[in-house]
Parts: sequence; C-alpha cells; structure tokens
Amino acid sequence: MNDNQPKDFIRQIIAEDIASGKHGGAVVTRFPPEPNGFLHVGHAKSICLNFGVAAENKGRTFLRFDDTNPGKESEEYVRAIKDDVRWLGFDWNDRLSHASDYFDQLYEAAESLIRKGVAYVDSLTAEQIREFRGTLTQAGKNSPHRDRSVDENIDLFRRMRAGEFADGEHVLRAKIDMSSPNINLRDPTLYRIRHVSHQHTGDKWCIYPMYDFAHGLSDAFEGITHSLCTLEFEDHRPLYDWFLDQLEPPHRPRQIEFSRLNLAFALTSKRKLNQLVSEGVVNGWDDPRLATLAGMRRRGYPAAAIRDFCQRIGVTKKENMIEMALLENCIRENLDLGAKRRMAVMQPLKITLTNYEQGKTEMLTAQNHPSRPELGSREVPFGREIFIERDDFMEDAPKKYFRLKPGGEVRLRFAYIIRCDEVVKDGEGNVTELLCSLDHETKSGSASSERKVKGTIHWVSAQHAVSAEVRLYDRLFTVADPGSVDDVMSVLNPTSLEVVDAKLEPALRESAAGIAVQFERLGYFTPDILDHSANKVVFNRIVTLRDGWAKIEKQALQQQS
Repeated sequence: MNDNQPKDFIRQIIAEDIASGKHGGAVVTRFPPEPNGFLHVGHAKSICLNFGVAAENKGRTFLRFDDTNPGKESEEYVRAIKDDVRWLGFDWNDRLSHASDYFDQLYEAAESLIRKGVAYVDSLTAEQIREFRGTLTQAGKNSPHRDRSVDENIDLFRRMRAGEFADGEHVLRAKIDMSSPNINLRDPTLYRIRHVSHQHTGDKWCIYPMYDFAHGLSDAFEGITHSLCTLEFEDHRPLYDWFLDQLEPPHRPRQIEFSRLNLAFALTSKRKLNQLVSEGVVNGWDDPRLATLAGMRRRGYPAAAIRDFCQRIGVTKKENMIEMALLENCIRENLDLGAKRRMAVMQPLKITLTNYEQGKTEMLTAQNHPSRPELGSREVPFGREIFIERDDFMEDAPKKYFRLKPGGEVRLRFAYIIRCDEVVKDGEGNVTELLCSLDHETKSGSASSERKVKGTIHWVSAQHAVSAEVRLYDRLFTVADPGSVDDVMSVLNPTSLEVVDAKLEPALRESAAGIAVQFERLGYFTPDILDHSANKVVFNRIVTLRDGWAKIEKQALQQQS
C-alpha cells in the first residue's frame, strides 16, 4: 500500500495497536478458507488484505485450512486453494496449518468447558434443537438435558469420541443463554458426530468441532493478532469472545469485520457455484466464465490486475455491489502496457487482390506495440488472397461508413490501400468473396505512401493463416445480482460463450499459454492454458477493448438499488 494513501479502518486499528505496543508490536494474520470448493473473487479481497497488512508491517500470515466439515472437503480443493493463493502473488512460507492440526487441543478445551459447567451433551434431535432455539422475536427454551452433571457430560462426550453413538445421536453444546437476542449465543453446538473419513486426519476422529468453536481458538493457538472476517461474522463475534473469556488462552486475538466483495454479474456462493459445476452448466470450477480465481486465471486475467482491483475498491464496513466494469478496466490497463499486438480475423471474408502477382509472398514489418518501441517488431506475410472481418464490409453502406464498401477504399494495417471492385455472391445472395485492386504506391512505411483514406482495417494472409478455435466469453448471468436469485439457472446468459473458427497471423501459432496478446481492434486474448497446443490452437478472449456492458450494468445496478 502506498504510504501517501489514507489508511482504511483496519489499517488504522493495526497502526494504533503497533503504536501502543499491543502484542509486542507484532502483526499476525491468517487466511482461513474451507477446502470445500474453489476460491472466488471475494476471497481475493480477503487474501490481499490479510497478506497485505502483514507484509506492510513486517508481520506474518498463516494459510489455515478450516477443515472441520469432512463430508464436503477434499484434497483437490486443498491443492486448488494453494495454487490460487500462490498465483495471486502471496506465499505463506512455513505457515501452512489446518484447524485439524488442533483437534487434540480443541477436544481438551471442550472438556474444560464441561468441567466449568458451561458445556453439556445434548440428546435432542437436530429438528428439536432448531425448535427449542426459538426465533428472532421469540426466546428459546432450555433443553431437558441442559442440567446433566459434569461427570455424565464427560462420560458421554468421551463415548462420542470413542465412536459409540450414531451420527446425530448427541451433540456437545455451550451453556450460554437461550433467551439471548443474539441467536448465536443460544447454546450453540460445539461438536457433532460424523462417522466419515477426514481428508487430513483420516479416521482418527468421528466427532468434529463446529467452525465457531474451532476458529477463535485456532487463532489463539497460532498467535493471530488481528482476525479479519467479512461482515456476516459480526453477529458471531460475541461467541468468538465468549470462548476466549471462558478458556483464557495465553494469547488473545481480536476479530474485526469488513464488507465482503460483491461483484456485479458474478456468483460467489460456493453452493450455487457447485451446482453449476455438478450439473454441467459450466466446464468445471476453472470455467473462464466463473468468478473463481481458477476461472479468472484460465481466462487470462493478470494476477496484478486483480490485486490492483482489490486495492481500488478499498476496505470498508459498507456493503455494496462493485461494477464488473471496474475490474475489467483494471485488466485493460494492465494488459495495455505489455501485451503485444497481433492480427486475427474472427469472421473471415476472403479478398482476392486481382492486380497482385499470383504466388508472390511479401514480408511486411509490423510494430508489436504502438507506444513501446522496445517491444520490437515482427514480419507479417502478405499475398494475393487475404481474409478481413466480415463486419468490415457493407454492401449498402451509409455515407459515413469508412470501412470497405463497393467502390470504396481502406488501408490494410501495415500494408496497402485497396479498393473494392466487385462483390461475389453465392446462389442465395450471400457475399462469399470480394475482388479488390491494390494501390502499389501506398505501401505502409514507404516514402511514396502519402495518400490518405479514412478507414484502416486488419487482415490475415489466407495462404499463411493459422486456423484457431477462439472462445468469446461474456457475462454468465443476465442480472446484476445472480446470488439473490433462488434459481440461478433462470438467469443464465445463453450467449455467455461463442466459439468461432478464426484465422490468425502465423506469429500466434507459437504463443505461449498464459501470455496475453491484443488482437488489433478486437480485444485481449490468451492461449488456453489447458487446451492450446501447436496442433490445436485455442485462444480465450480475456476482455474487449471497450466495455460494451458498462451502460447495461449501470442501469441494472440502479434498478436493483
């Protein structure tokens, strides 16, 4: 973070803690993902914040897997999370941990609560527990098992651990206040029975702690100074503090909440993302239309652009919806600096240059970047037959149409001025070819090239063109807040992916997967990191050159508010 920029409220708190000598001036944070799915753009904000504030203050950050729900967790998700954090530009070094690393300590802490008389084994069913808990307007009522003796609770809890009971037969609950206006304090569950193998601990345990119990204590065990959470955990903070008050660990962390990242036209619900993946609506968690970090990486979003985006939106306590246009603008700004320019034709229309020598190939010099000469130039082949974009020709063109039309002239980028002399059509009246003539005195860059025309279009030599599959990605949803829709299938954008058979200039065949280029006049593209090869050229559109969705998006957000 730039020292000249004003500090957000979290950084102000940390600065005050350092100045007062709290925690000995140390700053220790953690990023605690659940390994039950891939990370999404909302996690990027938390990653940048947790790793960022620690680095700014010469502190440390733990990557801690919150693996307390083994039925939904897998090693695949663990690997994916590690890859995403590293790709985003952060490293936990030797500070990789798991909530399951502390299962023994957490179990001992639970027995301590039983001995203090503030935890008990409850034998109500899950449905009965919900019924007894009450509502937002009605107080709960005590379980008939709430007054079990300490010895009975210890015995039952140890037998739960030993595997004597079936799933759901008993739970361990904290004894707090069933009439509390905060439902999280109405005797929350601490442990439940799950006879399922754990992806990290195997079959050692058949009881697993709840997140609220494990999270704050894991923070304490690791010496976390500032436990940064999104706002949905604000109502859980009294419970976080209650556990610390009861157990009095040697180190006491502090939970601080901030607003989560809500991105327009993007889905960040793991449950709904999993639905899209499992039902085959998208091609896996790394589908480039998803707002998962794996999807963004595969689409070609630069990690630096995502970090820049997270810095620009800032850290506040106010919930709001961030326009996708802001993220895409960060991406364009990042790519514009270093992406080399290339020519590609998405909807090819053949042109035959009738006055150009048949069989001749001419190598023309093309700049790799208009404002960065240090990126050099390349040789582009030119011949009698070329492809242009079908949209760059109009048979019945209006007066101010400056691309190609019958009798009209345009300049071919890095090449010559051509004139359309004849339009060739098939039996159904569709334009199949243009017969054009070339002005040999107008070669780009030559001393004799002084004649000007208003239009310049890109092209590709037909003889040398590389055939490619190009995937044109767009918004996956038609509404700004798909997460608020019960049935996300009802708001899918049917045109979120268009696959075209394109023609590319030869230099693009050797493009490395993951390296972005700009297709002149079309947008930024990158070879697909999974499907692209020398034998099968596959490019993904990262982002267009201009934001055609900006106005639509602004109207949608205004209607929503």
